Amino acid sequence: MKKAHFLRNFPFFQDLEKEDLDKLSPLFLTRTYEKDTDVFREGEAGDELYIIHSGIVKIYRDDEVRDIILAIFRDDDFFGEMALLGNEQVRSASAKTMEKTVLYVLKRKDFVSLVHDTPKISLRILETALDRLRKTNEMITDLTMRDARTRIIKMMHRLIEKHGVSQKSGVLIDLKLTHQQIADMTGTVRETVTKVLLDLQNQQAIEVKKKKIYICNLAEFERLVET
Repeated sequence: MKKAHFLRNFPFFQDLEKEDLDKLSPLFLTRTYEKDTDVFREGEAGDELYIIHSGIVKIYRDDEVRDIILAIFRDDDFFGEMALLGNEQVRSASAKTMEKTVLYVLKRKDFVSLVHDTPKISLRILETALDRLRKTNEMITDLTMRDARTRIIKMMHRLIEKHGVSQKSGVLIDLKLTHQQIADMTGTVRETVTKVLLDLQNQQAIEVKKKKIYICNLAEFERLVET
C-alpha cells in the first residue's frame, strides 16, 4: 500500500483534503526494522512520532531485573507521541519490534506544524492519549491490587479489546505471545503463567494454539473477569 493511501485511511488524517495529504505524505520517513530491534530506549531524547504500517512493536520499561511490557501495538497504530507533546521530549519507555516492522516516522517540527494547522488532529491524538492513560491506570491497579491469576485473566481481556478477532464460537487473540511475554505484561513469572493457562484450558475457557490464545467459552471467560 502506498504511503499517501495509507495515511489517507489513518484515523488522524481522514479530515484532511487531498492537497494537504499530498503535502503531508513526503514528510513521513519510511524505516524498516528487523525483529527484536530497538526503535528507541527509555531516557533518550525523542523528536519523532511513529505510525506502524506493518509489524508489531512492544512498549516496555526495564527495571534492571526484567522487562515490564506496558503495551503492544501493531498495523495501523501509532506510538512515541508523548515525547513530542511534552516539554522535556524524553522517552518515558522503550520500544522494540516483535517481528519485522515497517514504520512511517514524522519529525517533531513537522508534527507541531501539522497539529497547529489542523486542530482536529490534535483533538484525536488527545482522545487516544487519554484512553491509553485510563488503560494504564487500570493496569497499574491490577498489578498492585490483584493476585497473579486475576492479573493474567484481566490482561487477556484487555488483549481481546485490542487484538480480538471474532470466530464462530469465541474470540481469537490474534497475537503470538510466549509465556515469558505474558509474565512481563502481568508482573508474574513464566511458571505461574503456564499454570494459569493450563488451568483455564482444563476449565475449557480457553485454548492455546501456536502461541495464540483462543477464548472458546466467552461467557465463562467474562465470568472469570468479573470474579
